[in-house]
Amino acid sequence: MDVAERLAHLLERLDRSAVPVGADQYRSVVMHLVHEFADVESGPALGRLLDHYPAAAELYENVNYAHAGLCRTALDVSLAAEVKAREAIVRAMRRTQDGNRGASDVQG
Repeated sequence: MDVAERLAHLLERLDRSAVPVGADQYRSVVMHLVHEFADVESGPALGRLLDHYPAAAELYENVNYAHAGLCRTALDVSLAAEVKAREAIVRAMRRTQDGNRGASDVQG
């Protein structure tokens, strides 16, 4: 886990750098970290690493998306987005229904 943590730390620094970072350097760190993730066992230590390094957590999620989806995305954030989407749909449907009623009143 030591190598994965060092790479996660480096990725975080590159991700937050105010100075432009070379694409080859960034890609190299990402590819090495992906390789390390393949060898790291799931468990509390990996969870702590991903909690501490958001860039590594995002990479881990992307690499494992086919198997686990957005497994590290907070449930409350996902739920709030779904609730807002449903509310927007209901509002749009009401406006459409109100518009149709007004049109039939004018014709009658």
